[in-house]
Amino acid sequence: MNNKKLTVGQKLGFGIFDLGGNMLFTLMGFWCLKYLTDVALLGPALAGRAVMIGKGWDAVSDPVMGFASDRTRTPLGRRRPYLLAGAVPMMLALWLFFTAPGISNQIMLMLWATGTLMLVNTVSTIISIPYSSLTPELTSDYHERTSLNGYRFGFAVVGTIIGAAAVVPLVETFGGGGRGWSMTGLSLGALIMVVTLITFFGTSEKRHTGSERPVERFFTTYKEVFTNKPYVILFLTYALHITAITFLQSILLYYVEYLYPYTLEFAGFDLSIISMLALLVTAMVFIPVSVAVSKKIGKKKTYQICFIVIASACMLVAAVGHLLPPPFFLLLLVYAGVGVGFSYVAPYAMVPDTVEFDAVKTGERKEGAYYGMWTLISKTGAALSMLITGQILKWGGYAANQIQGPRTQLAIRLIIGPIPALIFLGAWIILQFYPLDERTYKKLIR
Repeated sequence: MNNKKLTVGQKLGFGIFDLGGNMLFTLMGFWCLKYLTDVALLGPALAGRAVMIGKGWDAVSDPVMGFASDRTRTPLGRRRPYLLAGAVPMMLALWLFFTAPGISNQIMLMLWATGTLMLVNTVSTIISIPYSSLTPELTSDYHERTSLNGYRFGFAVVGTIIGAAAVVPLVETFGGGGRGWSMTGLSLGALIMVVTLITFFGTSEKRHTGSERPVERFFTTYKEVFTNKPYVILFLTYALHITAITFLQSILLYYVEYLYPYTLEFAGFDLSIISMLALLVTAMVFIPVSVAVSKKIGKKKTYQICFIVIASACMLVAAVGHLLPPPFFLLLLVYAGVGVGFSYVAPYAMVPDTVEFDAVKTGERKEGAYYGMWTLISKTGAALSMLITGQILKWGGYAANQIQGPRTQLAIRLIIGPIPALIFLGAWIILQFYPLDERTYKKLIR
């Protein structure tokens, strides 16, 4: 059992990957739908469908990647070779997606968006699932996993800030318009490539013997995954969590640009960028706070804090955010950021505990299968929320780059407030049934 303490260098080498991983998640969460509707000029409903279909492909690629990495045996390990193989393709795929083709036919444009999104998601799968599967291999210590993921999500929030706030400055630096977006995609893709390679060279895997190789067939493997009660509860909780947070991400820019009646500048900066920074910088500050709180009250209760805070913040923004002057509106986003900060570490520190629960019972290591399904549900939740967002915007009569009427404004308020708030409440309720606390886990390991 690998319960060793990790060095700071090992934690940094592991964690830096998620600067790129979470940058990609945030880039697609905040900007994907708006890029498709306002830059590529694809209708909102078709854009939502393209995202959903593109993510739907992950229902095939994610489980296959998890299954394959569990059975991989190379001198470099079973996870790290995929980081090396996917680094450069990730850069190229992101560049291709953000290079708008100038197609006027809406069906052809939707097919282009769907195809390029499928490519981005496939390459992301190749590097992200093996990376996540490294977590339980590096240490089995209950609190060391929380610390390890604290480093990971420290980098993740930096990536989140880049994915949210660097886009507009980069687009303008490269001359704006289609070329600006294309070069921004290439630049951010290059950053993902670099941090992926740093993690490849900065981590090492323990040697695995053939006796640890899972022997079940594909469908049997995933059937066994869903007999793991702690994992299933956490899986469903996280599915709702990601669905709700993507509603907030994907609509915030629309809310600021089309619903907020005050100036779109604050203290000399674009209010949309300041809004994202208020949310995400606060989250970065509260990540280490959440790690400390977790050691006091446990991972489960720490995770539940985020649901209550973000749900109440969503309702406040929907109800009064657009009626407040910028400083008070930003304070609401700071409050939401506290909840977002508490949402990063806890679920990813809990997943390896559920994987260990299975390993103790079966004697087999199936981290890839577990993280394959975990990554799949995060992408599915994000895609579903974007599909619904696109449909609601269409119902509201949304038209890109124009003043929006009362019905469109109502649609935006629904997406940023009551809808995610109810989903967060559902996540809190499901997590109440999660059974693995520190005492139970340590007893299991013994």
